[in-house]
Amino acid sequence: MITARGLRVRAGHRTILGGESATGGESATATGVDVEIPTGVVVGVVGPNGSGKSTLLRALIRSVPLASGEVRVDGDDVSRLRRREIARRVAFVGQHSDVTDPTVTVAEEVSLGLVRHRLRGQGAADRAVVEALTAMGVAEHARSPLLTLSGGERQRVALARAAAQRAPHVLLDEPTNHLDIRHRLETLSMLRSIAPTVVVVLHDLELAARFCDRLVLLDAGVVVASGPPISVLTPEVLDPVYGVRTRVHGEGDDLLFRFDLPDDHRSPTPTVPLERTSP
Repeated sequence: MITARGLRVRAGHRTILGGESATGGESATATGVDVEIPTGVVVGVVGPNGSGKSTLLRALIRSVPLASGEVRVDGDDVSRLRRREIARRVAFVGQHSDVTDPTVTVAEEVSLGLVRHRLRGQGAADRAVVEALTAMGVAEHARSPLLTLSGGERQRVALARAAAQRAPHVLLDEPTNHLDIRHRLETLSMLRSIAPTVVVVLHDLELAARFCDRLVLLDAGVVVASGPPISVLTPEVLDPVYGVRTRVHGEGDDLLFRFDLPDDHRSPTPTVPLERTSP
């Protein structure tokens, strides 16, 4: 289980996590953001651009400094754990790969997930890499340069690197970003095979409802709502956060949404180009 209490992250004079919400969210207090991620579930983090989703994930692994608050992983205070121990417990996959070397192969990239782990011999490490590549469906590309793969294939390699860490918890920051529909579905269908507990940042609310057990909705750096998708993804909750009119169809994990601009929205008056006059 991962628990966070009173999280606040600041950048200069600006609070980017744990501030006052424009919509008056349930956690909009000076105590910051509270989040509880039970073991064995997929938790989706959703919200508008700039709402603090990526910052929250990074705060959970101590990769951004906290102005206040506490994070515990399986009961242990993260601030008291070494980086190596955090990596043993929590794997993190960011939005972008840092690989720029055209000679780095897929297997080499995945093996980097094992750097902070003490496996018994090279054979054990090799098996861990092969198992992770196989689970993510990219074993055939093991010797291929990473940069020659498509965006969807590279994303699966990133998931394989996380799976190779064999950490009980995995944090994924927008793993479906820039992927087409098929690759989005393939990526999200693999979530439960990566680790027992997965926290994933998503923009697509329909996919969030379909693949996540619980959701955390952020707005302006605070938690507006959390719980099962059907209780979070309602017009009453979504409309003030996204500034739209929402209509929800379906039930359970088969929720479909239609979003419209609010009635009081006015399209900007088109600009009429000025006629040029002859000198």
